[in-house]
Amino acid sequence: MPKPTKGARLGGSPAHERLILANLATDLFRHGKIRTTVAKAKRLRPVAERLITKAKKGDIHNRRQVLTVVRDKGVVHHLFTEIATTFAERPGGYTRITKIGARKGDNAPMAIIELVTEPLNGVTTRRTEAAAAPAAAPATEEAPKAEAAEAAEAEAAEEPKAEAAEAPEAQAAESAEKKDEA
Repeated sequence: MPKPTKGARLGGSPAHERLILANLATDLFRHGKIRTTVAKAKRLRPVAERLITKAKKGDIHNRRQVLTVVRDKGVVHHLFTEIATTFAERPGGYTRITKIGARKGDNAPMAIIELVTEPLNGVTTRRTEAAAAPAAAPATEEAPKAEAAEAAEAEAAEEPKAEAAEAPEAQAAESAEKKDEA
């Protein structure tokens, strides 16, 4: 069972709070974004997201449940036909709250709550070299040329190392010969 909120509500009584949230949700769906106080925006977010989830299901039962909150049939139609289809692939997080500073008259903290319009991006992860190599191989004909060039560079880098490793041995042999001659 949901735990009721403690303390003063937005409008004084629970009924008035429900009416405020219903009107805010209606305006949010009608305009796409609204400017309100931070407290009202935070209270509106779960209500609006629940209504969008019901709209995504799209059956008559959910439409009637949304109509008990949002009284405007035109807004409900817009919610079910346009808004729900844009959020069909999104598993949640339909709204965004952006704080915009204080109100001029009473210094109340203000925010903009809006529907997220950006397309959902999948999780991007970095591939390791082992996983990236098989994926890049069948791409084009340039891939074998690039691999051959990388191999040649690797061999060229190894040759000076080998010469440098032989150089101390050769120097030690030369110094030993000089000692024997002396």
